[in-house]
Amino acid sequence: MAFTTPHPPQPPASPSGPTVGFDLDMTLIDSRPGIRACYRALAERTGTYIDADLAVTRLGPPLVDELVNWFPAERVEEMADLYRAMYPTIAITATPALPGAHEAIAAVREAGGRAVVVTAKYEPNAKLHLAHLGIEPDAVIGDLWAEQKALALREHDAAVYVGDHVGDVRGARTAGALSVAVATGPCDPAELREAGADVVLAGLAEFPRWFSDYCTARS
Repeated sequence: MAFTTPHPPQPPASPSGPTVGFDLDMTLIDSRPGIRACYRALAERTGTYIDADLAVTRLGPPLVDELVNWFPAERVEEMADLYRAMYPTIAITATPALPGAHEAIAAVREAGGRAVVVTAKYEPNAKLHLAHLGIEPDAVIGDLWAEQKALALREHDAAVYVGDHVGDVRGARTAGALSVAVATGPCDPAELREAGADVVLAGLAEFPRWFSDYCTARS
């Protein structure tokens, strides 16, 4: 009887295109309606005044950076835990994808690349948003802000990071990734350029064409 030697399992093929990181809030999703509703619910539950309309104009930094404006320092972590627990039932269905979000992820995949989401948002809630909207990145990494995002971008060998905030620009530059900024969040194009963004787009609807040109030049 003849025996054949089984072939050892082969490692998965490396992506043929670049890995692109994306921020979440105000880059892939318009989280203002859901976050506004969640802040209002938190204010009602705790009897504490929170200007939710003001809070949603400065999205980007970690939740605790906003809560410190409304609660004593010793209560901020407790309030952050409460907010995160309330968030799934209040904020997920109220939050739409921004124009071009699905197409941007598809453009990366069509080029043979990988799309990863790197966000300051609490990771379980970030994943709920993406699942609800049918956005399926290759990885989701939460709880990282500004320069901290470089940890995940380097781990995934991201060549490009797309975000809406000057903190996202700093994260990309710290990681040695190309910083692509979208002017859909609290920072205007001039701020993003001054912070060091390599490319500034009006929004993700412009990303596929830019990315096609980028891949052509890269190859």
